[in-house]
Amino acid sequence: MDHRVTQAVSDHHVGQRHLDRLVMLSDGVFAIAITLSAIEIKPEALPGRTLWEAWATPLLIYFLSFFLIGTVWAFHRRIVAHLRDIDPVGTAINLLLLSLVALMPVVIRFVFEGFQQGQGLLVYGIALGATYACMAVLWLHVAFLAGLAPDLPRQKARQWLLELFAGALIFAALALHEAHLRWASVVVTLLALALLSAKRLRVLRGRDRS
Repeated sequence: MDHRVTQAVSDHHVGQRHLDRLVMLSDGVFAIAITLSAIEIKPEALPGRTLWEAWATPLLIYFLSFFLIGTVWAFHRRIVAHLRDIDPVGTAINLLLLSLVALMPVVIRFVFEGFQQGQGLLVYGIALGATYACMAVLWLHVAFLAGLAPDLPRQKARQWLLELFAGALIFAALALHEAHLRWASVVVTLLALALLSAKRLRVLRGRDRS
């Protein structure tokens, strides 16, 4: 029997395997979401329309989807890059996040198709707000509650948390505005700006200490 088979698997290696599988699944979902965005490019060749008019909206939908999915992927990459392990709760939150990412191409198409009915931006705000809120909850859990990113300075971890929650609030404010809840939208926007200001102050304090 190979001597490697008789060696015990340490908790560290088990945790690393779980994390590696989560990263591979996540990257696969992000890649599929971007691929679906490309598949959705369907220009309408109607009589009297130029080539540009037929392609403009489908290409805009594609590039906007690519940008939004890529932005979420960049935040997600930053999160998992600092993890030593992943636990069942973090895995569940990550799966919820991936389910929202997979819907992104559908959401962006609905934004353009439902814009005339005034529902496009409402759905956009809800979808993006939920996505950023899910990322914020994921980071809150893995970095602060489960302690799975012990090598990252606490100050930096708090800055990232404020950034993610602020993003969620900005999109939530957009959804509230489109739902004609103007005062609630203003309050949520001010709260988002307060979080961004707090993040900025933490950055400046960190520079002063260094």
